[in-house]
Amino acid sequence: MAEVMAMETASRLGIDLSNVDWDSIHLPPGEDCGILSDDEDLNEGDPLEFDGGFSNIVVVDNIPIVPTEKFEKLEGVVRKISSQMGVIKEEGLWIPIDPASQKTLGYCFVEFNTPQEAELAKEKLHNYKLDRAHIWAVNMFDDIEKFMNVPDEWAPPETKPYVPGENLQHWLTDEKARDQFVIRSGSDTEVLWNDARHLKPDPVYKRQFWTESFVQWSPLGTYLATVHRQGAAVWGGASFNRLMRYSHPQVKLIDFSPGERFLVTYSSHEPSNPRDTHRVVLNIFDVRTGKVMRDFKGSADEFAVGGAVSGVSWPVFRWGGGKEDKYFARIGKSVISVYETDTFTLIDKKSIKVENVMDISWSPTDPILALFVPELGGGNQPARVSLIQIPGKEELRQKNLFSVSDCKMYWQSSGEYLAVKVDRYTKTKKSTYTGFELFRIKERDIPIEVLELENKNDKIIAFAWEPKGHRFAVIHGDGPKPDISFYSMRSTHNSGRVSKLTTLKGKQANALYWSPAGRFILLAGLKGFNGQLEFYNVDELETMATSEHFMATDIEWDPTGRYVATSVTSVHEMENGFNIWSFNGKLLYRILKDHFFQFLWRPRPPSFLSPEKEEEIAKNLKKYSKKYEAEDQDVSLLLSEQDREKRKMLKEEWERWVLEWKRFHEEEKSDRQWLRDGEASDEEEEYEAKEVEVEEFLDVSEEVLFDFGQE
Repeated sequence: MAEVMAMETASRLGIDLSNVDWDSIHLPPGEDCGILSDDEDLNEGDPLEFDGGFSNIVVVDNIPIVPTEKFEKLEGVVRKISSQMGVIKEEGLWIPIDPASQKTLGYCFVEFNTPQEAELAKEKLHNYKLDRAHIWAVNMFDDIEKFMNVPDEWAPPETKPYVPGENLQHWLTDEKARDQFVIRSGSDTEVLWNDARHLKPDPVYKRQFWTESFVQWSPLGTYLATVHRQGAAVWGGASFNRLMRYSHPQVKLIDFSPGERFLVTYSSHEPSNPRDTHRVVLNIFDVRTGKVMRDFKGSADEFAVGGAVSGVSWPVFRWGGGKEDKYFARIGKSVISVYETDTFTLIDKKSIKVENVMDISWSPTDPILALFVPELGGGNQPARVSLIQIPGKEELRQKNLFSVSDCKMYWQSSGEYLAVKVDRYTKTKKSTYTGFELFRIKERDIPIEVLELENKNDKIIAFAWEPKGHRFAVIHGDGPKPDISFYSMRSTHNSGRVSKLTTLKGKQANALYWSPAGRFILLAGLKGFNGQLEFYNVDELETMATSEHFMATDIEWDPTGRYVATSVTSVHEMENGFNIWSFNGKLLYRILKDHFFQFLWRPRPPSFLSPEKEEEIAKNLKKYSKKYEAEDQDVSLLLSEQDREKRKMLKEEWERWVLEWKRFHEEEKSDRQWLRDGEASDEEEEYEAKEVEVEEFLDVSEEVLFDFGQE
């Protein structure tokens, strides 16, 4: 086609193409005159991307300086040690040689298959002692450029003008004393007020694709964290601006410290060698500055709980010391490593050696660490629960336990009590029974009380302490409808003895949800019980209401204990959404959302009021409540007025429809009269009803019967 067009153009211009010297024709530099090159299609694809980084290369300094005849031996030693961290690429080990002396220069380059393996080599091989004279110094190759750019002369840092930030506690100043919550459904993430007076949520902020996996409030409600492929981010203030980013590629999980000072991020990476375990990367960031305070890298087995189970149990680090975030701990193989956040190093620079330790749990308020050690030596050494004071590492209390199959620890929110649920083998070892060891932490010498149920063979389905109180609840039993028992650590006659308050027989419940303010509890039947709900007043020992949220998967009280949310997440394909209830079981409103993933109340920080001031307010509550009662009455009147307006609109709409129908009926009167052959009446009573009988033959058949009497 192009050739034909060229010949036509040449003919029109009077050019004889047979006499043209094509080799003498040259286009101006950089000009194609609209003529496409034969190679043009090669440039139409996506540009090739080359990995120009060196993130998988480490520099190992302070290796021995040896002559040529010992070079092979040195290479073998370096390769053997480095290959323990990961797979070294083919020709990935280079040891430079001085051309003049023909000796090594005292450093080498090691190239691994992945950046994660290189990071691990830097972590594990730095300060590796090859011998007394050779202690390795390992750095990432990418860091060389950073070190080269350090100026020779010190210059004072530039002073930036102060710009006041947003009030991050703005939501606490709401005049209506409402609480916020966040929901995720589909690609949307929304923050809303719980406007229970108007029986609806009030929008605050909405954004599409705000997170790639989940959102999480910080423990005091200051920040909302989102998770992305590149790392995590926190948002806050009235307009939910981004406050800080935390770079951690492929982050999967995050965890705040109780006082919101630090953020832990976690990721796992598949090794290049299938025989190796997953590599784990943990970073601890300063929440405000975004600086990495400490990182931990290693195989998944190194972070397994107790060293006995393959896989990482989240959270890896347990925070202690109350809201001050002074300490965090992790379990290793027969060790407990406790770090202090002032230096992010081990206390006394060494871990606590505890043979075969399986679980640890911090007091919510004090630097006391509870630990569980199972039986050792086939039962010759009993299991035990110990309380360790940090930072001194003194053992405050210890309890030996025999014939133990399993153990779970539950701290009361004020740190006054510790309940240890102990599953023990019977003498035949064929079955187990359960009892509780109750530690009174605040009392002298920490007395321990043993509690066994009336039927000690009952299976314990759930246990929960009353927040800020002295009671606890237990769901127990083996049948389809278990019992629920309530106990108090302070009986009427003896404050140092546990006593049973009551037992509720045959309940459709398998989960316990205390109100954050105590006193009230929601007895819930999830999963197999299909969302049965019972709102119970423990002070009066009476049921306030029973209801159902069919297929409910999650339940969460608001931080004040006034409202509770039940939700159905996308685990189920139907009925996705959430319900908001009052503390006494009245359904306030229901919101349906397709592909519903999360519902989280925004936590509140502790009150600044002293216990004495809170007690004074409780005594004079009627005086303070008059203002809010008046506001509630105004809202009730407003809702009533809205209902009246709605009914009025419906009535007017009905009357308009009736008038329109009558007008249409009148317009068609002549047509109806014609269809009735001139009869004018539309009145039904003037019609004469006649019965008409119609005979209809459904089927006719003839049949010849043989008469056996005739031959």
